[in-house]
Amino acid sequence: MSAPTAATVPRRLVLASNNAGKLAELQVLLAPLGVELVAQGQLGIPEAPEPHRTFLENALAKARHAAAASGLPALADDAGLCVAAFGGRPGVDTAHYCTQFGYPKSDANNVRALLEQMHGLDDRRAAMVSTLVAVRHADDPEPLVASGRIEGWIARTPVGDGGFGFDPIMVLPDLGCTLAQLPSDVKNGLSHRGRAARAMLELMQQRWWPADLSAAWPGQI
Repeated sequence: MSAPTAATVPRRLVLASNNAGKLAELQVLLAPLGVELVAQGQLGIPEAPEPHRTFLENALAKARHAAAASGLPALADDAGLCVAAFGGRPGVDTAHYCTQFGYPKSDANNVRALLEQMHGLDDRRAAMVSTLVAVRHADDPEPLVASGRIEGWIARTPVGDGGFGFDPIMVLPDLGCTLAQLPSDVKNGLSHRGRAARAMLELMQQRWWPADLSAAWPGQI
C-alpha cells in the first residue's frame, strides 16, 4: 500500500453547523490549513439531534452525522455559556435558552431572557466554553478533540455591535469590555472558540495534514 501524498489528502471539510457566525470565525481561524470549510446546509445535510448533556458528546454526534451524510471529513463545534449562579446552565441548551421562557429562538431573545433571569443577582460569573471535534469519516475511531474556555461576567445591559450570541453581555474583566466591543481579529485571539480552533489547527497539522508528509510517514516517502 502506497503512502499518501499531498494530492491525495482530502482538503474539503464539512462544518456540522449552519451558524453563519461560527462558519465565518472558523474559516479565518483554520485558514492556515488551506482547507475549504463548507457548511452542512450547503450540501443539503440536515442538523443532527443533540440529545446529550455535554459539549463533547454533542459535538461528536454532530461530526459523525455530517461525515456520514457527506462522505467527507467533518468538524463540529458545540459551545455554550455556563453561568455560575445557575450551576453551569444553560450549557448545552445555550442556543435555545430563550425558548424555555416563551420567546422565539434568536440571539437577541437569548440575551433578553438571560438578563431577565439574572435580574437582581450579584454573582454574575460566567464562562464561555467551546468543544471542537473532527472526524476523518463517520466511523473514525480516533476523533480529534480540542476545547477552549474564557471566564468573565455577565453585564447588566448589552454593549457592542460585533460578534453574535451572548457576546454583547460577556465582559472580559482584564479588558473591561464585552466580546461584542472587540474587533473580530482581537476577539478571535481571545475567545473560547478561537482557543479551541488554534488547538484543533495544531492537531490537524500534526495528524491529518502535516506540511511535511515524511514526518507523518517516516521512511515511507
